[in-house]
Amino acid sequence: MNFLRGVMGGQSAGAQPSGAETIQKLCDRVASSTLLDDRRDAVRALKSLSKKYRLEVGFQAMEHLISVLQTDRSDSEIIGYALDTLYNIVSNDLEEEEQDDLEEENSQKQVDDLGRQFTEIFIKQQENVTLLLTFLEEFDFHVRWPGVKLLTSLLKQQGPQVQQIILVSPMGVSRLMDLLADSREVIRNDGVLLLQQLTKSNAAIQKIVAFENAFERLLDIVTDEGNSDGGIVVEDCLLLLQNLLKNNNSNQNFFKEGSYIQRMKPWFEVGDDNSGWSAQKVTNLHLMLQLVRVLVSPTNPPGATSSCQKTMFHCGLLQQLCTILMATGVPADILTETINTVSEVIRGCQINQDYFASVNAPSNPPRPAIVVLLMSMVNERQPFVLRCAVLYCFQCYLYKNQKGQGEIVSTLLPSTIDATGNSVSAGQLLCGGLFSTDSVSNWCAAVALAHALQENATLKEQLLRVQLATSIGNPPVSLLQQCTNILSQGSKVQTRVGLLMLLCTWLSDCPIAVTHFLHNSANIPFLTGQIAENLGEEEQLVQGLCALLLGICIYYNDNSLENCRKEKLKQLIEKRIGKENFIEKLGFISKHELYSRAAQKPQPSFSSPDHMMFDHEFTKLVKELEGIITKAIYKSSEEDKQEEEVKKSLEQHDNIVTHYKKVIREQDQQLEELKQKVNTLKSQNEQLQTAVTQQMSQIQQHKDQYNLLKVQLGKDNQHHSSHSDMLQMNGIQPEEISKLRQEIEELKNKHEALQGQLREKDSVIENLKSLQSETGTTEHSSQIAASAGLEQANELRRELEALRIQIQSPSSDISKLQSEKQELLQQMNTASVPALGDSSAITAAKNSELEGRLLQEIKELKSEVKALSEEKALLKQHLDSINSTVAVLQDEKSKLHQEVTESKKEQDDLLVLLADQDQKILALKNKLKELGEPVEDEDDTESGDQGDEDEDGEEED
Repeated sequence: MNFLRGVMGGQSAGAQPSGAETIQKLCDRVASSTLLDDRRDAVRALKSLSKKYRLEVGFQAMEHLISVLQTDRSDSEIIGYALDTLYNIVSNDLEEEEQDDLEEENSQKQVDDLGRQFTEIFIKQQENVTLLLTFLEEFDFHVRWPGVKLLTSLLKQQGPQVQQIILVSPMGVSRLMDLLADSREVIRNDGVLLLQQLTKSNAAIQKIVAFENAFERLLDIVTDEGNSDGGIVVEDCLLLLQNLLKNNNSNQNFFKEGSYIQRMKPWFEVGDDNSGWSAQKVTNLHLMLQLVRVLVSPTNPPGATSSCQKTMFHCGLLQQLCTILMATGVPADILTETINTVSEVIRGCQINQDYFASVNAPSNPPRPAIVVLLMSMVNERQPFVLRCAVLYCFQCYLYKNQKGQGEIVSTLLPSTIDATGNSVSAGQLLCGGLFSTDSVSNWCAAVALAHALQENATLKEQLLRVQLATSIGNPPVSLLQQCTNILSQGSKVQTRVGLLMLLCTWLSDCPIAVTHFLHNSANIPFLTGQIAENLGEEEQLVQGLCALLLGICIYYNDNSLENCRKEKLKQLIEKRIGKENFIEKLGFISKHELYSRAAQKPQPSFSSPDHMMFDHEFTKLVKELEGIITKAIYKSSEEDKQEEEVKKSLEQHDNIVTHYKKVIREQDQQLEELKQKVNTLKSQNEQLQTAVTQQMSQIQQHKDQYNLLKVQLGKDNQHHSSHSDMLQMNGIQPEEISKLRQEIEELKNKHEALQGQLREKDSVIENLKSLQSETGTTEHSSQIAASAGLEQANELRRELEALRIQIQSPSSDISKLQSEKQELLQQMNTASVPALGDSSAITAAKNSELEGRLLQEIKELKSEVKALSEEKALLKQHLDSINSTVAVLQDEKSKLHQEVTESKKEQDDLLVLLADQDQKILALKNKLKELGEPVEDEDDTESGDQGDEDEDGEEED
């Protein structure tokens, strides 16, 4: 501060200069000094004066400070002083005592306007914001931290304008996202605050920040800080997450698909010891619950909400929330917010609603969580906000949950009430609250019971069976009668509003309930009396609801009671009330301020119990019925009759349509059975085709074997013929001579045995035909070959017979298939007859579509049967081709027999040829003897050798 003292020196010699003069001199020094140290000292002095003399420094020094930022970027110290000074100028976050001093001269409004005006001056040149973004890339703490604070203050003062500048700046958002990765916690934490201001109400920036991996970084910070046990940093991160997700469907989908919902489960892991919750922990957990609600809010698209709800169930988040719900020692505001969160997690999601119904409180004996919550709702000592949360939870449990509605109503029916009285059911609690002395309990129980009947005509009829015991000795009365009795007793406005909403919901779209209500002759006079009176503003709401209930009794009246027909009720209105007056009273409902508030969102939120009048779902019913009832009141009797006729015709038409729907369902069932039979026949046909294919392949194999055997027999015959030719052409070969000499020797010993030998050969041929043993002699080698061929031919014959049997089996299956086809066609004819007969009974204009559909399906079925017939014909063709193949094989077999016979004849010819050859050999021997050749000695030697060879041949055989 030596420089400041120098500037302000001389105060003892004269008057002390004012702050404005000092600031002016410092600004001149910043603008004119050539030395960096002088400029740095001047900027430091301006920083010290900027809090006390904010206005003067702002108007005189801002331009010079911006110039310093542009020209002295190389010196981090002077840049830091300049940024701090600018922050003090534009920021309204002053210390308490300084703010008190400032209020002596300026009002608080002027202080706020100063920051906004200086911000406008700074961002008027967009280059200033872009320059500030570049300083955020500096790692120097004395530059980066003041830059973060200054940009945060600019966003607070002029958020939309600064957001737009950053959005169009290259890599502007990415530079700010780098602050979350800074290792210095103070910069990281202030970076979170900066992003909070940056992402407010700007969906484009929210998407960019989300896709810059903001979810991952923020969840890491929350985890590192200890989740719900963390400090204010966790709170800031949760607020930023809410900014990114609230009303931003794209970011919500990205959050879900990135599996970030699963990372929320550890936030709600509360220990058994819940005593001593710190204020920061309560705040953190409250924000965490709100973040869950952002993902499953009823205002989100239904598909996105449902997907998040299912994810929360599968990852165990819903189970964790129910654990907190049933835990002890949880602060009241956390318990209330947990109930609201569970409500929206289960709203309209069947799997979550079923799980919630199975949750039990840790009591002895265990009680369902629904029962425990309802006990809190009807208990007037519980906080009002908690009771509203329980009501919202019950409404969400029953929303689009017919199963849950049936379970609640069943606890009221006589057959399911626990006679022992050991356990309290949900229905008993609702009835108890409905008729208690606490008006809030009356209203909550009535609305809860109305939600159990919402859009469920069956349960509305069943609830008529409920009987209540009013006092000992008196007969029980119905629940409907008890509600009307309480109405007529003149209870509190809140109680009567609740009961009227219940009755309107109960009687709407339920003519049977309307009949029960009209059966009590006191109800209509009570309603008309309430509507006709001129009461104060408090009673106008009751009058409007009475008018709505009376209008429902007219519109949904089935005229089953002669004294309460539609026409008589309208005449009563016109006589005692007046149609215009009636419509005016009916309009009191939608014109009420509390009606408009309730119509905004499903959650019942009231500033005080006195404002608890309307339910969100009931406002939808009013909006739907108001116009309908108005039209019904002004309709004439003729129009009513026409409407009745139209309704009757519609009912008849509906009955006819229902009848034909039933007929069509039966025919559809028959067609389905026929289709199944067709599919079965198709599968059997495929199996038969497969069997035929296999048989054809087997036949082909047999044909190949037959051809191979035929070739082998041909070779054997060729061998025999060539052998005989060689004998004729080469009669003097040594082997033939030795055989002839052996036969000559045998002929010498047994001349007469030749004829017996021939007979023996004939018997061998006969044995070949009967597949007996072979003779084993070398002389009949050709006969053995023929016997082997004949044996193979017989084996082929047996295989052909087996194949024929296999072919006959699918033939029987095919005939069976034909018979089933005939039965199928008969069933088709019988199925088509009633359809044609019935179609003639109704008009062509109303039922041509049904008849066309039936005929179309019958045509499709006939086409399928035709296709099956064609497939059967193809199968028959395959079978015929197989039979023809078998016939060819039989022909080839007969040819083979013929060839065997020819082979036998050839063998006979060979024997004759051998006999002739013996004679020729004998003649040759005689000639050799005449020539003096030693035939006998040589014959003896050769015959001995030949005998040895014969023995060897027999051993080989």
